[in-house]
Amino acid sequence: MRVAIAGAGLAGLSCAKYLTDAGHTPIVLESRDVLGGLVAAWKDSDGDWYETGLHAFFGAYPNMLQLLKELGIEDRLQWKEHTLIFNQPDQPGTLSRFDVPDIPSPFNVIASILRNKDMLTWEQKIRFAIGLLPAVVRGQKYVEDMDRYSFLEWLKRQGVDERVTSDVFIAACKALTFINPDEVSATILLTALNRFLQERYGSKIAFLDGSPTERLCSPIVDYITERGGEVRLNAPLKEILLNADGTVKAYLIRGLNGAENEVFTADVYISAMSVDPLKIMLPNSWKQMEFFKKLEGLEGVPVINLHLWFDRKLTEIDHLLFSRSPLLSVYADMSNTCREYANPNRSMLELVLAPAKDWIAKSDEEIVAATIAELEKLFPDHFGGDNPATLLKSHVVKTPRSVYKATPGRQQYRPAQVTPIANFYLAGSYTMQRYLGSMEGAVLSGKLTAQAISEALPVANSSNLQTLTRPPATNAATA
Repeated sequence: MRVAIAGAGLAGLSCAKYLTDAGHTPIVLESRDVLGGLVAAWKDSDGDWYETGLHAFFGAYPNMLQLLKELGIEDRLQWKEHTLIFNQPDQPGTLSRFDVPDIPSPFNVIASILRNKDMLTWEQKIRFAIGLLPAVVRGQKYVEDMDRYSFLEWLKRQGVDERVTSDVFIAACKALTFINPDEVSATILLTALNRFLQERYGSKIAFLDGSPTERLCSPIVDYITERGGEVRLNAPLKEILLNADGTVKAYLIRGLNGAENEVFTADVYISAMSVDPLKIMLPNSWKQMEFFKKLEGLEGVPVINLHLWFDRKLTEIDHLLFSRSPLLSVYADMSNTCREYANPNRSMLELVLAPAKDWIAKSDEEIVAATIAELEKLFPDHFGGDNPATLLKSHVVKTPRSVYKATPGRQQYRPAQVTPIANFYLAGSYTMQRYLGSMEGAVLSGKLTAQAISEALPVANSSNLQTLTRPPATNAATA
């Protein structure tokens, strides 16, 4: 069966991969000239990569890890020491660590919290542990019910004081959702915490050994095309054409560079676009349907990713760092963390500016200048004195609408992958699945969409449907 998928991000590509496993023929149509969507990357004139975001992989990403295993590329993940590292704003240049011992969960995470003496008092640790008990004991139903509160409101209801928020969770919220604890739904952080507590290597972090476009997306494309599927770049969706009964008749692809528009037909159609362009693309008759009306409750959050190349090494740390800066979220020296970006003599910092709503309209020069001012606090030894570090070049990547903004109450607006339109499905991390808007959520959504199609329209004699079931937990320590 021929399936047209609009969007070559992780949701669209993973969906196409699992459709080929089920015996279908997917054709992925991407509007841009680059794969990856929210994990896209480009090479500059010097041959250096710059990316849409700072992409860290967690051990609590079972569907992503299973996908890499099925593609035979799990060795491309460079696993880091099992620890979380935070900057200390009151002590510039110093770090605080939550080192996770290699013992069963949840005792490993608990031990890492108890052993940290820099950021939380014993009273705060005990209060926070008591506050987490309902989420651990009562499970996902409790976690979903907490969507009515912001994470800050939830912490206050547990009697956890604001220092815990400022010391730990502002950084965590900005890293996971690009917004602050007073904005983000408690469900999102509690879901992440549950995964970290329940899976032995859930909070362990890895980086790809190169750019996501080449090292992750291209192998998926190869897998699809080797099995009869197709991935087309520079094929922007202009309109969803309908039959008289409201089902999809065709995708109208806009012709580029003077070419005529193309009417692209298939048996089944999928939108793997982000929620914001999807809302614009919906046919007017669909917009009156309750299922699609709910999408108005979702919108993407602005994100800014920076790449800064310096004339010297600023740090030797081979890990993700939580900046605890009012401007920055997380950062990493990619010359240490990523094999392809390695440089023993110079640093390339990749940083996420969040929240970005007040910065998205500012010039690249303003954004870089403000970031350098923050780096002077993070690396005082390299920016003070008579010979400060010199910025060699920079790239700023703005995404005005990234993953959906996970504010309280958003869960009720997240749609299923199956729509009321018989031959039209959705894929994307904003759709309903157990993970937040993330790489894992995108991959899982694509898998769920492929599974729904394969169950509704099975292919005779397909021997690969078992790949669409939920994978077992993956041991990140052996990856």
